[in-house]
Amino acid sequence: MRLSRYFLPVLREVPKEAEIVSHRLMLRAGMIRQQAAGLYSWLPLGYKVLMKIQRIVEEEQNRSGAIQLLMPTIQSAELWRESGRYDAYGKEMLRIEDRHEREFLYGPTNEEMITDIFRAYAKSYKDLPLNLYHIQWKFRDEVRPRFGTMRAREFLMKDAYSFDLDKDGAVKAYERMFVAYLRTFHRLGLTAVPMRADTGPIGGDLSHEFIVLADTGESAVFCHRDLLDKPIPGPDTDFRGDLKPIVDDWTSLYAATEEMVDMAEYEEAVPEDKRVSARGIEVGHIFYFGTKYSEPMNAKVMGPDGKEVAVHMGSYGIGPSRLAAAIIEASHDEAGIAWPVSVAPFEATVINLKVGDAACDTACGKLYEDLQAAGIDALYDDRDQAAGAKFATADLIGIPYQVVLGPRGLSSGEAEIKHRKSGERETLPIGDAVARLKSLIEPQRRNTI
Repeated sequence: MRLSRYFLPVLREVPKEAEIVSHRLMLRAGMIRQQAAGLYSWLPLGYKVLMKIQRIVEEEQNRSGAIQLLMPTIQSAELWRESGRYDAYGKEMLRIEDRHEREFLYGPTNEEMITDIFRAYAKSYKDLPLNLYHIQWKFRDEVRPRFGTMRAREFLMKDAYSFDLDKDGAVKAYERMFVAYLRTFHRLGLTAVPMRADTGPIGGDLSHEFIVLADTGESAVFCHRDLLDKPIPGPDTDFRGDLKPIVDDWTSLYAATEEMVDMAEYEEAVPEDKRVSARGIEVGHIFYFGTKYSEPMNAKVMGPDGKEVAVHMGSYGIGPSRLAAAIIEASHDEAGIAWPVSVAPFEATVINLKVGDAACDTACGKLYEDLQAAGIDALYDDRDQAAGAKFATADLIGIPYQVVLGPRGLSSGEAEIKHRKSGERETLPIGDAVARLKSLIEPQRRNTI
């Protein structure tokens, strides 16, 4: 993509309404625009990041055996009355009526609707186990939406829902999602710690939040330091096998949110030099809730003994729109964002220091085309602007590698590559730049498979 033809409305000034780093940088980098309180348009740069996050989430859900579908944003109030949650959910639910005065709601979550889909088609234990997921926009009417896409009223959400014959099967489904989440966040460049958590209005008695440590986190968290360096299950993980040892290993060390922490237990379980007390951002939440929805909604199957039984269920959420902000909170500096390769809007940018100079234009244009031909997602800054403005834009939007070429370098046949995250710079022959970038980018791609 040539930047002169792209839509990238960057801002020089720090927006007054932005309270945290990710909100400020997403606005300044032209990723989002606020349309109303808690409602955002995703502009081209931000949307590209969002779709890369979504792709990784989908790949790991598919790897785990979950099956994708898509449910509507608008749901019938009758379904929620069946489960008993319509009146209990509170003012966060946006309730609406159609022209026929039928009651609907803008879905804040999908337990009722997926249960209705399941009960319509699944009749036998032979249809189990089953895990269905979708990625859809949701709405919760927050009292005080803030922190940009971190706590917006409308947000993109991945919801998975598991159905099993009994609790043993449901716990195995829970373990599959637990491991899939570890892999997902690792591929997104995040260190996410699973912590015991409150189940809230979803219900159930088994729940973990996946928390990224950050000063701007919404709540206090307490954990064992070794959880921050624990190896992640690899791409060869057998999701049809026994994942309990992996889950047991991760949950053997203390980790809890402030709603669940017992300070006496924490201090007894964790040596003083291993205690981590910090703020955290929730990036995922998984629940097992048994027959909470299947019983009142009559979601039953015929068991192997010929008797009908209510299925055991779990739900598993990840918010891609929240993740975009969480990644920025975990990876930025004073100059702007520093994206990991896996979700960067572009993997490399070519910076032409003297647009209008025939030799520079030709060399930069060829380098850009060669990068594209090599399969590298590249941006070419071909704007007629000062070098300082181009460097500031490249740093702000966080592209992992900057390839700089101007008359001086061209005269000696050299280009400069800047590593955005480390600030390292290297000079090399122009003809070697594409191969060097491939050698830098491809290992990071492989690390996220």
